[in-house]
Amino acid sequence: MLRIGMLTSGGDCQALNAAMRGVVKGVTNNIKEVEIYGFSEGYKGLIYEKYTMLVASDFSGILTRGGTILGTSRQPFKQMRVPDENGLDKVEAMKATYHKLKLDCLVVLGGNGTHKTANMLREEGLNVITLPKTIDNDIWGTDMTFGFQSAVDIASHAIDCIHTTAASHGRVFIVEVMGHKVGWLTLHAGLAGGADIILIPEIPYDIDKVIEAIEKRKRMGKGFTILAVAEGAISKENAKLSKKELKEKMKKSPYPSVSYEIAAQVQEKTGQEIRITVPGHMQRGGSPCPYDRVLSTRLGIAAAQLILDKDYGNMVSVVDGEISKVPLEEVAGKLKMVLPDSSIIKEAKLGGISFGD
Repeated sequence: MLRIGMLTSGGDCQALNAAMRGVVKGVTNNIKEVEIYGFSEGYKGLIYEKYTMLVASDFSGILTRGGTILGTSRQPFKQMRVPDENGLDKVEAMKATYHKLKLDCLVVLGGNGTHKTANMLREEGLNVITLPKTIDNDIWGTDMTFGFQSAVDIASHAIDCIHTTAASHGRVFIVEVMGHKVGWLTLHAGLAGGADIILIPEIPYDIDKVIEAIEKRKRMGKGFTILAVAEGAISKENAKLSKKELKEKMKKSPYPSVSYEIAAQVQEKTGQEIRITVPGHMQRGGSPCPYDRVLSTRLGIAAAQLILDKDYGNMVSVVDGEISKVPLEEVAGKLKMVLPDSSIIKEAKLGGISFGD
């Protein structure tokens, strides 16, 4: 009898269900006696023994379904070693649930914080295999995460839709794209959507350079400008501050996000009308695109192979188009950032896109 626990943790995204389906198909097509325990609301389900016994048929018909059939929640890694309000040791509780159910392996689908906790459980002696899920594509050790391309499609479509109204009214439009720490999503959506200015966290911007790029387009006879701005975009001035100083400054800011601050500055200095569009959680929702369905299925089946081989303590990944694996201890705590001197940035600049630097 093979007993597998499975959970999805952190923010939801497209293709979580497709990935779990891949895992289950890969296992049940090769082993007859399998028990699958689905934990509700991510690590919370593992902590508080909230789980459901599932069978292969529960994963049928979910390839195209967005979200996660297990439910998810955010459980900050920094709080995992902190007892809950009732004094419960969360780590010991997770281990106790794992052993109570006599699990052979815990399959975890999640992003960076999720992988930190997964690696901690590995260090505590549990058999863990993870899959890289995030719309941010910022997990170290894999070229691509599932959920990313679907989010790019949605954010790109939002920029596409803005083009016609921006051109009609001759306005400056800002489309705020998700991404607090890294700019992969904004970069790809900006390129795909034909944005004129792309602002990402890895390249602090100078507002005067942003305005210069807008004015240049006006001189060229372009009646509108579209900015793709990551929610974590930061000015050169703010980038020089410590985390504490920046946090205090943000508390006093009258703007709900960086896009509104940029809009106010541009409007004040140019007199142009500025409009802001925030697709928000739409970028996480809906059916996964075909690319993500293929990628998540491949990753899920690869995870199943690791389970069959008892090759635990790894994250399945994709490198140069081939499915691979990387040790969890190498993944945990690392972010895959956009490098300012990377070829994709150089090519974008050569094509006339401004990054505000």
